[in-house]
Amino acid sequence: MTTQIKGEFDKVTVKKIVKGAGIAGGGVAVLYILQALTSVDFGSYAPLVTGILAVMINAIKEWLKGK
Repeated sequence: MTTQIKGEFDKVTVKKIVKGAGIAGGGVAVLYILQALTSVDFGSYAPLVTGILAVMINAIKEWLKGK
């Protein structure tokens, strides 16, 4: 395992950043899909719903990971 150096990114850190961005982007994608399929407009609650969906995606990913 490598140690993170201040002011630099190692491969492990970049991989974690990309995964986090994918989870956040997944929350946005799921929100748009929900709005398209259900015709529900979340309005000013869209950022909150997006955050909740991202947390749910991460929770499902961790739940499926297991051993």
